[in-house]
Amino acid sequence: MVILGSVLALAAAALHVLIFALESLLWGTPRSQAVFGAQSPEEIETTKLMALNQGFYNLFLAVLAALGAILLLAGSTAVGGALALAGTGSMLAAALVLLLASPAHRAAAIKQGTLPLLAVLALVIGLAI
Repeated sequence: MVILGSVLALAAAALHVLIFALESLLWGTPRSQAVFGAQSPEEIETTKLMALNQGFYNLFLAVLAALGAILLLAGSTAVGGALALAGTGSMLAAALVLLLASPAHRAAAIKQGTLPLLAVLALVIGLAI
């Protein structure tokens, strides 16, 4: 289960790196607007710094989850488990906030939270055994 949880944590990290790229590097491009919804040039300019900041939060969570998963796979159970659970647990919490705060973004919250949820479940079970 720890191996499965680590793989799921790595997948969640990859998704959050993609979200980072869309928010911090590609904000306002047709690709990001296809994901987050079309915005006027004024809206893009107004939200650019917020998106940059939010994107970096996603990147930092991805780094935590990925580093934890790599350490777990290398046999470092205590540190790896702590980092992987901190990263994926935070990802899951953020998805739950979005789910509860904005019914219009329910589908996005589910997409954002599914891999972290599965990773957390697998890691908790695997580390408890």
